Formats: sequence, structure tokens, C-alpha cells
Amino acid sequence: MRSRTWPIMKKEFIEIWRDRRSLAFVLSMPVFMLLLYGYGISSDVKRVPLAVYDRDGQPPARELVRRFTSTDYFVVTAQVGSLWELRRAIDLGVAKVGLTIPEDFSQNLGAGRPAPIQFVVDGSDSNTANIAIGNIASIGKSIELSPRDLRPHILVTPKLETPVPIELRTWVWYNPELKSSNFLVPGLTAVILMMLAAMLTSLTVAREWEQGTMEQLVATPIRVPELVLGKLLPYFGIGLLDIALAALVGTLVFGVPFRGSPALLLGLSLIFLLGAMTLGILISIKARSQVLASQVALTVTFLPAFLLSGFVFDLGNLPGWLQAISHVVPARYFVTILKGIFLKGVGLRTLAPEAGFLALFALLVTLAANRSFRKSLE
Repeated sequence: MRSRTWPIMKKEFIEIWRDRRSLAFVLSMPVFMLLLYGYGISSDVKRVPLAVYDRDGQPPARELVRRFTSTDYFVVTAQVGSLWELRRAIDLGVAKVGLTIPEDFSQNLGAGRPAPIQFVVDGSDSNTANIAIGNIASIGKSIELSPRDLRPHILVTPKLETPVPIELRTWVWYNPELKSSNFLVPGLTAVILMMLAAMLTSLTVAREWEQGTMEQLVATPIRVPELVLGKLLPYFGIGLLDIALAALVGTLVFGVPFRGSPALLLGLSLIFLLGAMTLGILISIKARSQVLASQVALTVTFLPAFLLSGFVFDLGNLPGWLQAISHVVPARYFVTILKGIFLKGVGLRTLAPEAGFLALFALLVTLAANRSFRKSLE
């Protein structure tokens, strides 16, 4: 088997080496996409524009504004003199959040009475609005204001409420700084590898049909599993190199921590690559056209991996039928594996269900590829 598989592998190596532009593209694409999406996609909301309507004008009011703008969360972009101007600033997009300080703010503070303030939040961007509200509440607790006093209201003075004597302490595990890159980069790695792995091998068999060399291969004594294996193995090196490049970019450029085992990452990545690349060969066998095979590979890998892997959207928020479909998306399990190894440092015992599914997927796709190839030769 080894002697018959090696010529196929050698032929694929020669094809890869001849098309050096495609090879350079495949090796550079993971780095480019990680940099593009890593910097372009972010759930971190900082320097939210703030419009201030200070009716008090006293030092305590100015200190309040300073406390909110001394962080990276808010920056004052407008000082207004009326509620109409405050609304206008939000309508024009000059500000996303408006802060109103009443004229008796300093007086109430001096007398030890509750001093309510008012926030108006632009809800047209729900993600920014929710994060801004959370930041308002977080900063408000640090300046000893009641959580009720900090709830956003749409131009309605909030009701005063006695603060509850409960001390809330929060610990965030695995990503204490809540950096979006820490969970985006591992997810992006899974999506990119799923797409590239399938696209790499989706052209192999289709190229043989288009070049008219398939008949020559069929005339040789090589068996179908040997042919599929010979087509598959040369691309494993490229896939592993892409994983190494993605890990280096994630850790060195984006500062994503790597707390797990490199050996475990390598082993589970091999299983994932086997399934993704064999899927590409299956598509290539069915399509018999390089253009069609590449288009199908892109459609059945990138979109499901991007939308149904939990990389961008919380799967629990999807409709039930989409959640059911997500269970057959390999990238869903590889995203969990990468986050577990990178951020949590967990071992195989914890990741066994995900590893088992990837192994089962690789086995089923390999069997399907072998069976489809036999039928296509009949």
C-alpha cells in the first residue's frame, strides 16, 4: 500500500509546488484573515461619545463627569444647555449617551440626601447600548450611587430608592479583562481552517477529471483508499502550518493566552483537519469541476462555520431548528476545543465529547468519499 500511495503523494506535492502563488495564498490567508477579522470584529465598546447637560455647574457635578470620563468607556463630545440640545446631539449621532445633572445635585449631596442623575441611551445599536448601560452601572457603583439611580431613563426622572446593603463582588474567570479578541481569535481560527482545509482538497480529484488524467490513474493497480490517502496527506502539512501560524498570530499579535497542551492541540487539530479535508475530497469527487467544487466547498464550510459554530452568535439564542443543525457543524466542536485549550487549559477528559464527534465526522466523511469515488468510476 505504501509503495502505491507514495507516487500519488509525490504527484500532489509537485502540483502544489508548481502553483506557488496558490501556495503563498493558502499560507498567508489565515494570517490575513485573522488580522482583518481580529481587528475588525470586536465586541469591546470603548470611548462612547457622551453629551453632558450640567444644570448644577458646581465642583461635585464636574467631579461626577470626570469620574465617568476618566476611563476608556466614555468621552465627552458635547456640552449642551438644554434637553432639546441633548436630544439633538443624540439624533445627529454626536453622542450615544446623554447625561443630565439636575440643578440641586450638589445641594442634595451636601445635605446627605439621594442625588439622582439621568442617562439617556441611544438604543438604535442594541449591542452598544447594553454595554454602555453595564458600564454606567459599573462606574456608578464605584462612586457609591444606588444601582436604581443609575438605570437609564428616556427623559424621565428616576424614582429614588434606598440602596440595598449588599456588597457585590464579581470574578471573571479565563478572560478577566473581557477582551473580545480572547474569544474571537480561537473561533476565527476554527472558521478559517474549516474553509481552507476543504477548499485545498476540493480541487484535487476534480483537477484529474478536467485534465483527463483520471483514466490513467484508474488503469493503475492502485485502490480507492490508497488514492484518497495519497491525495489527502500532502495537504496535512499545509494545514498544520496554517494552525501554527494562526496560533502565533493569536498569541503574539493579539495577546491571547495559551494555557493548554500544545500536543493536545496538535492531536485534535489533526482529527479536525482529517474531517475537513476529506469533506473537500468528497465535494471534489461529486463536482468533477474545479470551479464548482471550490464554490460548493466555500458554501458548505464557511457559512455554517461562521454562523452556526458559536463563534459570533450565542447558539442558545438561535431558533430551535438552527440549534439542531449546528450539532452537525464540525467547527462548533473545534471552537469549543480551541477556547478550552487556549483560555482554560483543559485536557482531553474535558474535551472528550468534542473530540469524539470530530473523530466520528472524519470517519463518516472518509467512508462516504471512498464509496462515492468507487461509484464515480463505475
